[in-house]
Amino acid sequence: MALKVALQMDPIGPINIDADSTFRIGLEAQARGHSLFYYTPDRLFYREGRVMARGWPLELRRVKGDHYTLGAETEVDLGEMDVVWLRQDPPFDMGYITTTHLLDLIHPKTLVVNDPFWVRNYPEKLLVLQFPHLTPPTLIARDLATIRAFKAMHGDIILKPLYGNGGAGVFRLDPNDRNLASLHELFTGISREPMIAQKYVPAVVKGDKRIILVNGEPVGAINRVPAEGETRSNMHVGGRPEKIGLTERDREICAAIGPTLREKGQIFVGIDVIGDWLTEINVTSPTGIQELERFDGTNTAAKIWEVIEAKRA
Repeated sequence: MALKVALQMDPIGPINIDADSTFRIGLEAQARGHSLFYYTPDRLFYREGRVMARGWPLELRRVKGDHYTLGAETEVDLGEMDVVWLRQDPPFDMGYITTTHLLDLIHPKTLVVNDPFWVRNYPEKLLVLQFPHLTPPTLIARDLATIRAFKAMHGDIILKPLYGNGGAGVFRLDPNDRNLASLHELFTGISREPMIAQKYVPAVVKGDKRIILVNGEPVGAINRVPAEGETRSNMHVGGRPEKIGLTERDREICAAIGPTLREKGQIFVGIDVIGDWLTEINVTSPTGIQELERFDGTNTAAKIWEVIEAKRA
């Protein structure tokens, strides 16, 4: 079955073809006989009852510096596509949210991956709140006094933006830190949103495990080890990926959240586990499948397309 597939993603030129998950998903689609159409989120629009995009037919290849070819720019009705991938990176702002509302109008006749309604309602740092028994002590708040009290209770905390990504704006505040008020001024000065704080998990020095789930089932994991002197383990900020397996606790976490992900149409998900604790459930634009394939030989992209093809059939 040949599918017409649209990729809604950030500009394709600067991507790292050895790490970008959307690139790997697109390559696998081509190998399975599907055709690709590419556009950036700013080229998505609604006009007189139709959800449209201006973009290009796309061909991908694993050649550094020459990894894509675009056809002639054209305007397409996304309601006539078989699959649309929602793959631009956060920040999860009103621009991002608006794209999910527009894509809602064509789903499920056109299969949008991941389901945009639940991407909008289950952003990474909020979905975990449904599983408090799996997470470290967590606070969502904007009020400084409330955050101070949480820090006084737990001593060593992580403070970060509620809707950020890639490790940007993540701070560790240990018992001797005196910067909470200044950070609060910084965050509240640039955003009206609450912040998220979590008790610091010392096991992060051994790595932050990214577990990939396809249709609610774990397919493998990579360990992301922070650089020397760094709290954050995100690969965007220098975290080193390592081969790692799944523990019984990892499988327990996946079994607890898997049915919810499956029910809500979250086909490709990456969760973050530090020690025994679930810290994030990434549904907007998860990564890690290329690293997993290099370490374990697991073709996650093929597993994802098997699920999608079954749904389209």
